[in-house]
Amino acid sequence: MAGHGGALPRRGALRATAAALLLGAGTATGLVGRAAAADLPSVIAAIKTSVLPVGTYSATGNPRFEFRGSGFVVGDGTLVATNFHVLPEGAEVESGPRMAVLAARGSSGEAPVRRARVVATDRLRDLVLLQIEGSPLAPLALAEAGQAREGQGIALLGFPIGGTLGYSVVTHRGIIASLTTVALPAPTARQLDPRAVSRLREGNFEVLQLDATAYPGNSGGPVIDAESGVVLGVVNQVLVKSSRESALANPSGITYAIPVGLLRDLMRDLQRSGSESGKAP
Repeated sequence: MAGHGGALPRRGALRATAAALLLGAGTATGLVGRAAAADLPSVIAAIKTSVLPVGTYSATGNPRFEFRGSGFVVGDGTLVATNFHVLPEGAEVESGPRMAVLAARGSSGEAPVRRARVVATDRLRDLVLLQIEGSPLAPLALAEAGQAREGQGIALLGFPIGGTLGYSVVTHRGIIASLTTVALPAPTARQLDPRAVSRLREGNFEVLQLDATAYPGNSGGPVIDAESGVVLGVVNQVLVKSSRESALANPSGITYAIPVGLLRDLMRDLQRSGSESGKAP
């Protein structure tokens, strides 16, 4: 695996240093931002290099990088958010498949393939945070929880056809059609960790229903406010559609997204676990 920014630290070290990550939990920090309204072409130009293909890497594979979904840079620039279902089986363990993202080649000459490691997961809400090797990338600004409004103009970015025609970010525009709720799927025994039990006690949660069409490969990409570029949610076509549209044999054209507030919760969980690990001898 090429990556000239240095090897990733071990999992324990990641947790020990997580308290120092700039997770942007309280303000919309990052590219563009709430206060800077702009036209959509300007917004896309400013943020598209922070939307990345997510997949696995094998030096002996053909292709070496196997695309699995979309993701975007958050926090201190070393974290990438995506859907949990984008991960292959076993990616959470040290000996599992090697995760990677494709980033634009920077001025430092770092290779575009960046190895990544799972550092936080929320299986029931289908969210995951990866930490990438190398120098930080530009993070996207996150909206405050509850900022999304019905009728709000949005755009979703990602890689709906993967690498078929090269990895170019594709943008679809629409509005938030509805703020609706989804029932959590019945968990398996494998999913019942302490976080999952806590999520079940919280009950159903709100999702964004979008008047914009996402396609395979868009999962894990950001839903942004079309004027400011702040992230309002994470595209999800598996967890939500399987719960709300399981009777439909064909795609309906309706797209759903996990609200950014739930991503903020996961980032805070990572920060908290890092702080606790840092105090351990």
